[in-house]
Amino acid sequence: MNTGMTIGITLVWLIVVAVAASVLTYVLLKRRFQRTVQQLRDEATPHISLLEQTVRKLEIEVTELRAAHAISATPPSGTEKTASAMVVKEEVSAEMLAILAAAVTAYLGKKVRIRSAKMIQTPYEIVNPWAQQGRVIVQASHNLRPRS
Repeated sequence: MNTGMTIGITLVWLIVVAVAASVLTYVLLKRRFQRTVQQLRDEATPHISLLEQTVRKLEIEVTELRAAHAISATPPSGTEKTASAMVVKEEVSAEMLAILAAAVTAYLGKKVRIRSAKMIQTPYEIVNPWAQQGRVIVQASHNLRPRS
């Protein structure tokens, strides 16, 4: 045999061995991954069932509270008119306080009592139209050149 043919055969065997090693590594890692996933599922199952039970209890408690306290369709009592906009001061209802207390109790695992709560405005409710228009003008003034 000549040396060129020997080198060619050696390269083919090296490629075959590399492919076989890669396939073997893939199979072993896949099995290990599947075992790890199954182990994590087994560990998470009791926690998930406990959470499902807690959610069911909270749903029952909420329906009982809704049945006990009919939700009134009257507007909030503390509405004030200002020059710029209508500002609504909403008080937190007893039902909402009970729901918040039940949620915090479920999260912490011990009974809690909420002493006070108030509604706050989100940044989206406090948008000044003049400031918003200014931002629109500034953003529109950016001349973007198309890339060619």
